[in-house]
Amino acid sequence: MRTATRPPRLTRRGRPPLRRLLPDLGLGLVAALGLAPFGLWAATPLAMGLLLWRLARARPSAVFWHGLAAGFGWFALALSWIVEPFLVDIARHGWMAPFALILMALGGALFWAVPAWVAARLARGWRQQAVAIAAALILSDWLRGWIFTGFPWAQIGHVWIDTPIGQTAAVTGALGLGVVTLTMAALPGLLWRPAHRAPLLPGTLLALLLLAGLWAAGLSRLAQPLPPDRDLTLRVVQPNAAQHLKWDPEWSAVFFRRLLDLSAEPGPRDLVIWPETAVNFLLEDAGPVLSAMSQAAGAPLIMGIQRREGSRFYNSLATVAPGGEVGQIYDKFHLVPFGEYIPWGDALARIGITAFAAQQGNGYSAGAGPGTLSLPGIPDLQPLICYEAIFPQHLRALDQRPGWLLQATNDAWFGAVSGPYQHLAQARLRAIETGLPLVRAANTGVSAIIDARGRIRASLPLNEAGRIDAPLPGALPPTVWSRLGNAPVLALLVLILAASLAPRRRRRT
Repeated sequence: MRTATRPPRLTRRGRPPLRRLLPDLGLGLVAALGLAPFGLWAATPLAMGLLLWRLARARPSAVFWHGLAAGFGWFALALSWIVEPFLVDIARHGWMAPFALILMALGGALFWAVPAWVAARLARGWRQQAVAIAAALILSDWLRGWIFTGFPWAQIGHVWIDTPIGQTAAVTGALGLGVVTLTMAALPGLLWRPAHRAPLLPGTLLALLLLAGLWAAGLSRLAQPLPPDRDLTLRVVQPNAAQHLKWDPEWSAVFFRRLLDLSAEPGPRDLVIWPETAVNFLLEDAGPVLSAMSQAAGAPLIMGIQRREGSRFYNSLATVAPGGEVGQIYDKFHLVPFGEYIPWGDALARIGITAFAAQQGNGYSAGAGPGTLSLPGIPDLQPLICYEAIFPQHLRALDQRPGWLLQATNDAWFGAVSGPYQHLAQARLRAIETGLPLVRAANTGVSAIIDARGRIRASLPLNEAGRIDAPLPGALPPTVWSRLGNAPVLALLVLILAASLAPRRRRRT
């Protein structure tokens, strides 16, 4: 005689006992091992497949909690670098580090829990629930890039960046890579055949076929020749200014001397590039040393520097001509909330609350928006300061396509374990999506020359001073993603949701 399976016990508020959420927490942690710097990409579809199975078979009232636990595991590991800024001045800020990690992980987890709960509520069967939850998670990744100024870090599709499958982003963008991930994850469960000797075999074979096909397509794209390099040499300078010493008056003089010495080393160069906030003085105060800077560079210079305009301060890139004249200026416009500016900052500054990373005023003001910098003999470039490079939408905001991308950043805030490598991986993804080479100047690393297919041509490791002298790689024609953006993938996800969501049938009493 068959006995009925007892449904999972819930608390009065619909939350499963904590012990039942531990597997979800573990699956989220394992799935995050696919991200940089671990790069265990196979762990992500495997763990997400088990998670989708658990979510689809759980009671809808419990799905929120299962999704919250899994999302917390994913973001706790993926964003573990968030504690590093608070350890720069550990005596003052160290106590905030665990709270920052917990709050960031919980905030990210809500972007898994809420869409999973809504999808589970509306879908009509466990297979439809699995499909709807998968589509909702990818849509949530897209939403996370926009809501509350956006933070599209650690998206599900980022696990493929360092593999041939990452080349798919030239067509689909990062969202499409997320679709690939969860399709592979869901197939074994969706094609489950209880009567089959190996019930998971049909879906597993199909997932492996998808993996092999996209891998082969990526290898084929990587094997195709690139346009020839530009006939000019870039010098990227990495001063390796430790964050806890960067603004110290004595050490900042050492770092400035290092910038000059590295820039002046023998060798041909047509453009010299310094990282974000490379110097400790304002652009308005740079007059006495501009000639020394241009003389050391021996070529046009692009430098990260802070500047003042009235009562406002900006995190900027400025061009300096060989004669020492300041030319075009680009102001960072997508600022880090609470790091570079504080919402309602003027009012909160009166009680001592100021932006964490800004070194001038109560925080930075936002620049005008995406733009280009033009220098004689150099293809026009689109500048990206630090975390602006994680927002793909900014790369489609210009009327005229630039010849290359430049990211100037200071990743010294984020330690040496995961944050800098995840930031580098997203820069590589921007090159794949746009078909444009990307040059990365980072204060403490990783500085790199990245070709139009996201491959690193030359680089400097973390926490090492040095320079890169390398030609500017050629640009590819506009990619499918450059022309269409995320619209095709978003339309596909909406269609999938529409097909899988329907009112639940009322159970007979």
